[in-house]
This record gives sequence, C-alpha cells and structure tokens, in this order.
Amino acid sequence: MADWHKILVAVDDSSLSERVLNYVGEVVGGIDKVEICLLHVYPEPPPYYFTEKHTLQEYREEKESAARQVFGRAGEVLGAHNIAGSRISTSCLMATGKTFSKTILQVQKEGGFGTVVLGKRGISKAEEFLFGSVSNAVLRESHDFTVWVVG
Repeated sequence: MADWHKILVAVDDSSLSERVLNYVGEVVGGIDKVEICLLHVYPEPPPYYFTEKHTLQEYREEKESAARQVFGRAGEVLGAHNIAGSRISTSCLMATGKTFSKTILQVQKEGGFGTVVLGKRGISKAEEFLFGSVSNAVLRESHDFTVWVVG
C-alpha cells in the first residue's frame, strides 16, 4: 500500500481548488512527514488551434504559464496552514490521448501517492452520465490508496 503521507492534489484556477487546498491544509498542516504534489492537468489543444498557425509548443507554454500562477496561489494557501514550500512539489501535464482521471491515476501510481485529493465539480446528473465525473472515475479505481473528494 502506498504511503498516505504522500499526497497528490489536483488543482486548477477555480474557487473549488482553493477550498480543496484549504481542506488539505486544515487536515495535514501540522504533520511534518507530509509531502504534497500539486497536479495541474490540461486538455489537448482543440483542432482549430493548429489551423490558426499555432504550435503544440506554444500551447504547452501557455498552459504551463497558467499552471505556474495556479501553483503560486496554491503555495500561498498551503503556506497559510504552515506547510513549508520545501514539502510541496508541482506537476503540469497534458492529458494526451486519455481522460483527466486516467492522467491523475497514472501520476498516483508512478509517484506512489497514498492519498489523492480532488474537488467534486457541480455537474448535473445528465452531464455526469454523458461525460463522466473525474472524481467518480478516480474513486472507482482507488483500490490501494485513499481519495478525498472535497465539495
């Protein structure tokens, strides 16, 4: 079983992510052994992106720049809960040929994270049926690690 002290937190630029980070900070802020990896996953570029003479490298740089801002704000939130920056790492990945949930699960497995934390989007039952839910998909695959879903 993976080490629960290794925590993978999926983040984006939403207010839900800030709630997720505050929750993580409140729960583990005083625990010295905790290591947190902030994960930002972004989609592949839309088809029209390339027809407008843009490159994949430009797209990645744009998304990684946005992720750095997300990580900066996340570090401030966690820092307010006495989680040192030295215990926080970051990862920014494009979901290439797979869903966000599969990307999160791959990072969890490769990194040996014992805890995965993500927000529950406020989607309708119809949207969930049509498109699926990242949190539900991760929960279904959580056989040897813990998942915290923050609403």
